[in-house]
Amino acid sequence: MRMKDKIVVVTGAHTGIGAASAKALAEEGAHVLAVDVDKDVEETVEEIKEAGNQASAFIVDISEQSEVETFAETLKSQYGHIDALFNNAGVDNSAGRIHEYPVEVFDRIMGVDLRGTFMMTKYLIPLMLDNGGSIINTASFSGQAADLYRSGYNAAKGGVINFTRSTAIEYGRENIRANAIAPGTIETPLVDKLSGTEEEESGRSFRETQKWVTPLGRLGSPDEVAKLVVFLASDDSSFITGETITIDGGVMAYTWPSEMLSDDSWKRTTK
Repeated sequence: MRMKDKIVVVTGAHTGIGAASAKALAEEGAHVLAVDVDKDVEETVEEIKEAGNQASAFIVDISEQSEVETFAETLKSQYGHIDALFNNAGVDNSAGRIHEYPVEVFDRIMGVDLRGTFMMTKYLIPLMLDNGGSIINTASFSGQAADLYRSGYNAAKGGVINFTRSTAIEYGRENIRANAIAPGTIETPLVDKLSGTEEEESGRSFRETQKWVTPLGRLGSPDEVAKLVVFLASDDSSFITGETITIDGGVMAYTWPSEMLSDDSWKRTTK
């Protein structure tokens, strides 16, 4: 097992990519410290334990400095160190053009997605200084290019990418690696929140459009992203740091979908 006896922190572990990654890391032998602002993260932990693996739940609002500091002190007292940190927790909102975009929405997204990633790294990286480790940050292909009406999310995820590089160059000598993942459209509760569920017309329309412009012709699954997270957390990626790995079904491979927009055959080959 690639993560045997490793202590791994996963934020946003209640649902989606976070939950899938927590389970995959535990299957590889890690003791997963599952963090979420939602107390229902305990459900993820119970599933991990029922599978015969190790996990503990922690209720932390990563946008609140005092809560992150207290969490770091608890880990130091209980475990002494950690081996990997997956900064995955995030929020998103489509909130209009920039001159219409509510400041409170921008601040909330930046507070969780970027500031939260900074604070978790700041307060937990001392627990890696003696033995090294791996940090994985969830960015997005929306941090590599822009979306209409999502300037806050675009700014936050772009910031996560460059913050990841900063971490990599500052802590490489302590054998601490830092990499970002940039998922495309993954079938998670966040997609339901932004566009609607598969049962709703808006949700079905969004999914069909995403499939249409994705070269692989489908959305990604949290389990597929989790495999990448395990790879980056493990020694299999021991000489990879400062990178952003895109996992989006090929969307970022082209400059413009061209014939995909005018040739209906592309719509008929989705999965």
